[in-house]
This record gives sequence, C-alpha cells and structure tokens, in this order.
Amino acid sequence: MDEEMNWKEFLIPYEQAVEELKVKLKGIRKQFGKENLHTPIEFVTGRVKPVESILAKAKLRNVPLKHLETDMQDIAGLRIMCQFVDDIHEVVRLLRNRNDIKIIEERDYITNKKESGYRSYHVVFEYPVQVIEGEKIILAEVQIRTLSMNFWATIEHSLNYKYQGEFPEDIKIRLKRAAEAVFQLDEEMSQIREEIQEAQQMFSYNQRDNPKKNEYKNIK
Repeated sequence: MDEEMNWKEFLIPYEQAVEELKVKLKGIRKQFGKENLHTPIEFVTGRVKPVESILAKAKLRNVPLKHLETDMQDIAGLRIMCQFVDDIHEVVRLLRNRNDIKIIEERDYITNKKESGYRSYHVVFEYPVQVIEGEKIILAEVQIRTLSMNFWATIEHSLNYKYQGEFPEDIKIRLKRAAEAVFQLDEEMSQIREEIQEAQQMFSYNQRDNPKKNEYKNIK
C-alpha cells in the first residue's frame, strides 16, 4: 500500500512546518539576546521522520496509512535544548502563549520520568501550513530537554538500536543510574546558578546603598 502513496508530496507540508518552526523558535532566542536577557533556548533542531520509520511505527501501532495525518503525532519533530530545567518550563509557557499553534497534548517526563530513566517534556500541537490548495493543519511534536538530558537520550537511543530494544538487565540498571546522575547534575547546576544570581543581586544592592564605599582611588 505504501507504494501507492506519493511520499514526496505527502511529506512536503511537514518539511515546510519544520523549517518555519525552526526559524520562529530561533527568532525567540535572538529576541532574548537583544534584550540582554538569559535565553531559555540554547539551540533548536528539527527533522521529518523518514518513510522507513513512519512505516515501522505505523505497523507497530496498527495505524492505517490513510490515518497517518491524524494518528501519528511526530512526523514533524523538533527538539529544543535548554541549559537549565527551569528553562524547560519557561519554553513551555512561551509555547502556550503562541497564537500560531494549538497545543493538543503535553507529556511531562521531567516530573514523571519513564521507566527507562528518560526525561523530557513533549508538546504535541496543530500547526497551519500554507500550501497551494490553501491552509493545511498538520500535527507536530516538540521535545524540550536540557543538554545533559539530550546527551543521555541520544546515547540510550543509539544503544537501543544496537540491542533491538532488548537491553540486558545490567545495562538497564546502569542506564537508569546514569539518567539519575544526569538529573542530579541538572539540579546541582540550577542550584549553583541560583546562588550566583543571589550573590549578584546582593552585590548590586550594596553598590546602590554604599556608592562611596566602592569608589576606587587612584594611587600614583
């Protein structure tokens, strides 16, 4: 049946959506930079799921090809990498406030990690693409995670491919342990950031209240 589909034509709107969304999300990052503010977005990547992966997932989940547009949420997929866990929640807030997308599902794997140890925040939404025939609404998914979460997920994915999804028990345990170490690293870095910000605020407060105390004298 897949041979009857014009895959190139079918995927064009998804490719267009990924490119448009990458530009928009990178634009948000630039806006924060221009305001000299901390940007919650470190960088953005995107891809359209390859035909082979679409067919494999459709077979696994018993999704008829004629229902791909409505039943497969991640044909168009984006990833937003953040420095801190708090940035993830800020990105989600920014997405909720946009009027060019309609969020239909959120999956919080930060608070509720997967059994494997995987952590990320997934947002599934509808996005309008302008095509020759008019407007076409497609489904897209964005995964939001820290750099360290992305490192773990990338390695786990490559190992999962190697083992065909059947990890030996000791590997599962070690991967979970590594996932927890990654989360502890994120927590520690967030705490260090907060302490630095508090110290900077205290320094600024002292500068305002005691300007003469902080004047430098020229010594010849």
